[in-house]
Amino acid sequence: MSRKGTMRRVVITGMGMISPLGVGVNHNWERLLAGNSGVRRIEHLDVSDLPAQIAGMIPRGDQAGEYDPQQILSVKEINKSDPFIHYALVAAQEAIEDAGWTPQEESALERTSVIIGSGVGGFHTTIHGTQTLDAQGPRRISPFIIPAMLINLSSGQIGIKYGFRGANYSVVSACATGSEALICGARSILLDECDVAVVGGTDATIERLCIAGFSRAKSLSTHFNDHPEQASRPFSVDRDGFVLAEGAGVLVVEEYEHAKRRGANIHAELVSYASVSDAYHITATSPEGEGEQLCLRTALKRGKLDKDQIDYVNAHATSTMMGDRGESLGLASALNPEVVSVSSTKSATGHTLGAAGAIEAIFTILALQNNVVPPTLNLHSVDPELPALNYTPLEAQQKPIRYALNNAFGFGSTKAALIFGRV
Repeated sequence: MSRKGTMRRVVITGMGMISPLGVGVNHNWERLLAGNSGVRRIEHLDVSDLPAQIAGMIPRGDQAGEYDPQQILSVKEINKSDPFIHYALVAAQEAIEDAGWTPQEESALERTSVIIGSGVGGFHTTIHGTQTLDAQGPRRISPFIIPAMLINLSSGQIGIKYGFRGANYSVVSACATGSEALICGARSILLDECDVAVVGGTDATIERLCIAGFSRAKSLSTHFNDHPEQASRPFSVDRDGFVLAEGAGVLVVEEYEHAKRRGANIHAELVSYASVSDAYHITATSPEGEGEQLCLRTALKRGKLDKDQIDYVNAHATSTMMGDRGESLGLASALNPEVVSVSSTKSATGHTLGAAGAIEAIFTILALQNNVVPPTLNLHSVDPELPALNYTPLEAQQKPIRYALNNAFGFGSTKAALIFGRV
């Protein structure tokens, strides 16, 4: 749909990332292919009374690939906003620079939207604000506490920084948030509501309350506290839960003809997508993967693709018993097991919650660009109850990739899938 009556297409022209593997898309990709892990023992918090004592944490410092917020934010700006917003700003800066999209014309600024979501939002600010209120009273609360907590301020601050004046909002769908933000941006382009959208997800939840809550739900890995890098082990027979992680992924999505006219470097095309619900349970997935099958088949149908055309899937696979099983069954049913290769990059990063869909969309695009399937770390013995698929154990595999698919699922029964292809 377009003003000229021709079908509009959506392409990706910019990518930015901050994750437990470090800062920057290329840095993350190199470490991922090398089999590095970003999971470490938590030392900045007292976790001695918690069952899970490890997390995927962004490396901090002033060396290449390390995170120093003062490189892009003033001390005042840092103190006035939450880490989840800082991460979004870091990833957005890289994505926007990668896209070369810094227009000055009012018409272009008005046709640029920002849609950045978060699974939880200002978790750090909420917790520490509550502690300050209880210990020191209301007069010690920062006047900026509310905008630091609000999820839409990740989008808001990016829009304000760059002067983008199109739609500016956030989506929240738990661990599918980053994918849903990309879908919303793509729909806006297809409906001719904008020409460019800055989209993605961000979360900063390495806090005692979050770790305790997921631990009580029996969601987190607890058997590898002494060997953190081994804890995230999707599809493995001895997996025992996911590893909580932090980070942000941001992409610039753009109308194809618009990108061509300005000579943008196009990374990939968003060929199709799906957003569905299995309407099964607030946290659990349907045991036979019915929701996953529905999501995959919807994406294939929308993209007019055959199941034999999907060569790679970056799986949602978080390393939980039920979740990995349901997704694997869905993949084996909806795709061709003899063709498709599957891997879970969460084995290297841990689970970044609302950021996961965006971070893993970037990894999926890089796999497509480079014809290489990233590895599933720690997969020494595939669970024999899972269907027979190539889960890409331990090492990356070279392979021609025509279309690559990224899954993202979340609490509340939400399912999302993205299919990328070459232009």
